[in-house]
Amino acid sequence: MSNTEEKSKLKTYILLHALLLFYSAGGICSKYAANQELFSFKFFLFYGLLLFTLFIYAIFWQQVIKDLPVSVAYSNKAITVIWGMMWGALVFGEHITLFNIIGALIIIAGIMIVVYADHGE
Repeated sequence: MSNTEEKSKLKTYILLHALLLFYSAGGICSKYAANQELFSFKFFLFYGLLLFTLFIYAIFWQQVIKDLPVSVAYSNKAITVIWGMMWGALVFGEHITLFNIIGALIIIAGIMIVVYADHGE
């Protein structure tokens, strides 16, 4: 693989993970919406933000999967579990346990296996 191709692939992976980080932020909106009184202004505000997040994600997801094999793109989607865990700790004060960390490491290992298998390394 040439240096230009490697840079292009790296750019695609960075875009993919930035997009997945953005997508995972929709979970924050979802949790805030769930904590509001049904049909209140705040409920609709957070639910609307969630839908906006999903809309933007869907548009950019289509662009990302043009440059990656579907198996690689979908395996990387598992990283949203880790982002969700981090959002929970940062925004909602939830605790990250040893089992959460072990699970995160397993997810990262699985993603790496699929990505390296795709590259034949």
